[in-house]
Amino acid sequence: MSRPLLITDCDEVLLHMVRHFGAWLDEAHDIDFNPVGGAFGDALTRRGSGGIVPTHEVWPLLDGFFRTEMSRQTLVPGAAAALERIGAVADIVILTNLQDWCHAGRAAQLDAFGIAHRVVCNQGGKGPAVARLLDEIGPSAAAFVDDLAVHHQSVAADAPGVWRLHMVAEPSIAATIPPAPDAHVRIDDWDAAADWLLGRLALPISA
Repeated sequence: MSRPLLITDCDEVLLHMVRHFGAWLDEAHDIDFNPVGGAFGDALTRRGSGGIVPTHEVWPLLDGFFRTEMSRQTLVPGAAAALERIGAVADIVILTNLQDWCHAGRAAQLDAFGIAHRVVCNQGGKGPAVARLLDEIGPSAAAFVDDLAVHHQSVAADAPGVWRLHMVAEPSIAATIPPAPDAHVRIDDWDAAADWLLGRLALPISA
């Protein structure tokens, strides 16, 4: 059995994305971005007409951001120090919902912020990916951090023994997003989150 394992998301957990995506939409596409509740479905409106950007056009815009604008992203306060604390006693995997072609860029981006841990790209619910990591690594305990409730639901279904912490590190949207029902706790600050995670990672895998 290996050391404990922390599996953490990246965007709005380790790195700010929403604020920089919005700035780029403003500058490059004349689009206003207001992601109330964290949903992108009707968050993008064209300046002038006020028309909502349809969902089938949102995904290419997100793709364009990650292809050319990742250098805009900034570190969430306390994230690197918290991972350093946790990394002293646990293995860390960054599970990010990006296409596989983003892997090298994401790893280099995080490394530039002093976060040099294994990066795994994923598409869809994160539960199956978390279950595969548990099978591969066999940790003594495991915890999962993500900003999206849907991923906590997925992990609860596929890897129920994992401790689940809901974090929304972007202050502009955190207050509009309710705690994920399938998370064990909601903490948006990395100092407090690290304390909670270290306590849970000292417990057996059967959470």
